[in-house]
Amino acid sequence: MDLDFSELRQLVAALDQTDIAELTLKNPQFELTLRKATAPSQSVVLSSDATVSAAIPSVAPMMASPPATGAAATEPAAPPVSSPSDLYEITSPMVGTFYRSPAPDESPFVDTGDRIKPGQTVCIIEAMKLMNELEAEVSGEIVEILVQNAEPVEFGQPLMRVKQS
Repeated sequence: MDLDFSELRQLVAALDQTDIAELTLKNPQFELTLRKATAPSQSVVLSSDATVSAAIPSVAPMMASPPATGAAATEPAAPPVSSPSDLYEITSPMVGTFYRSPAPDESPFVDTGDRIKPGQTVCIIEAMKLMNELEAEVSGEIVEILVQNAEPVEFGQPLMRVKQS
């Protein structure tokens, strides 16, 4: 049974949508164990002869805190960090390193003001020495690039904002 990185990512996402706490796949070449943790991360252990561990961020929803009461309620609250409703956010599908171009000496896939269409590569996320091209899911204009080249990114982190057309 061969399992590529994309299939592994899909498996982790599918597991997160279930009540299953632990899943183990075994064959003669490898053993894969996925565990949901109560801490803010999940662990993945992939072993053949040696054991390799990698943290995968939890995708548990953030809970809004209840409104403040008493004296603290009179202080102005910081505005919530959000994007305008007419902008689509391209987010990182994994933990890794963000790259704007296919190679250091080449031009970026997209710049602010560029028009994109679905299926067009907008960046690369490197994870575990694998270069994963991230493709646009919508058409529109890139209005903001939120991450610097070669900067580490987290799962679900906004990378770019697109004004859809």
